[in-house]
Amino acid sequence: MNHLLSAANTVGYTMPPVWRILTKTGYFIGLSGSIGATVTYATTVRPALRAAGTDTRDATVLRSRSATFLAGAGVALLVAGYFQLAARVARAGKGMPFGDALAPGAIRDYLRAPAAKDAWIAQGTVHLVQNAVLAVTAAALMALFIPAARRHTDAIALTALPLSLAVSLIAAVPTTAPADLDRWLDLAFDQTHIVSGTVWLGGLAALVALVGTRGRLGDGAGLLWADLWRRFSLVAMICVGAVTVSGLWLSWKHVGGISQLWTTGYGIALLVKILLVVGLVAAGAVNQFWLMPRIVRARRADDTATLLHLTLRHFPKVVWGEVALGLAVLVVMPFLAGSARTEAGSAKAVSSGSVFAAGAALVAALAVSLYATAKASDALSRRQDASPATA
Repeated sequence: MNHLLSAANTVGYTMPPVWRILTKTGYFIGLSGSIGATVTYATTVRPALRAAGTDTRDATVLRSRSATFLAGAGVALLVAGYFQLAARVARAGKGMPFGDALAPGAIRDYLRAPAAKDAWIAQGTVHLVQNAVLAVTAAALMALFIPAARRHTDAIALTALPLSLAVSLIAAVPTTAPADLDRWLDLAFDQTHIVSGTVWLGGLAALVALVGTRGRLGDGAGLLWADLWRRFSLVAMICVGAVTVSGLWLSWKHVGGISQLWTTGYGIALLVKILLVVGLVAAGAVNQFWLMPRIVRARRADDTATLLHLTLRHFPKVVWGEVALGLAVLVVMPFLAGSARTEAGSAKAVSSGSVFAAGAALVAALAVSLYATAKASDALSRRQDASPATA
C-alpha cells in the first residue's frame, strides 16, 4: 500500500477519495460474488455433483452450502450496487459530496436526467436499466435463503448467471457511438478483463466457502473434491488467458513505456496489480504442477485417505492465499485512475496492422503455453503414477 500512497506524489495523478476506493472495491467484490459463484456453480459444482450422484450425503451438504453462498452473493451484490450507484451520482456533472449522493432523491434525479447532446441515450437511463437487472439478479439469488427455493438451486443459479453478466455488460454500453475501432476494442477488452477476473476470483472464494463443509463430509469426499478442483482448474486456466490478453491491451493503451510503471501514479498502481496477479498465477502453478498430479495419483490408486487430505487440506491452503491476493487486486483497482500516458505527456496509443499482428502472435503463444501447461500437468500425473509410492 505504501507504493500506492506514493502515487499521490506523482505529477498529474489524483488520488481517489476514500469513498471511491471503498465503493469501487465493494462493487467488484459484489460482481465477483455473483458472476464467480454462478459460473462456478454451472461449470464446476453442478456437473461434479451430478457425476457423484445427487442423493449422496456429500452432494447434499455441498449443494446446501452452495445455495447459502449464492444467496449471500445476492446480498453483497445488492448492497455494493447501491453504493456504486451513489458513487456515480457523486461524480456526475459538477459532482456532490458522497453523503448527499446517497439520498434517494439525488439518485432519482440522476437516473431521470436527460441525455447529453449527441448522445443516443442518457447515462442515467443506462444505469437505471443496469440497476434494475442488478436488483432482479440479487432477488433471484437471495431467494435461496428460503428453504423451499433450495429445491430449485440449479434453475435459480443458471437463471442468475446471464443476469449477473448483464449487470457488468449493460454498464459498459456507450451513450455515444465510439469514434473508432480502438474504442470498440477498449470496451470489449475491458469487459473481458472484468468478467474473466470476477469468474476467477469469485470462483476461488466460492470453493473456499464449500471447503468449510469438510467436517460434515464422509471419508469418500476426496473423490468428489478431486473432480471439483479438476473442473475449476480448467475454468481458471481459461480466465488466466483472458485476463492476460485483455490486460496486455489495456496496459498498452494506458502505459507508453516501461519506465512509466514507476514514474506515474497510474503506473505504480498497475505495477502493484501486476505483481499481485503474478502471485495468483504462481499459486495456480503450484496447484497445477504439484498438487493436481498428486491428487490424480491418489485417485488412481484409490487412496481415499491421501485424496481427502490433499483435496480438503493442502489444496484449500493454497486457494486461501489466492483469495487473499485476489482481494488485494480488487483494493488496487480504484487506484487505476487516468492514464500513465497522460501523466507522462506521451502520445495516445493508436492501433495498427503491426499491433494486431503482434497481438495475434501473443495470443497464439499464450494458447500454446496454456495447452502445454495442461499437458505437462497430465504428464507429471502419469509419471508419479508410475513411480514407487511415497508417503
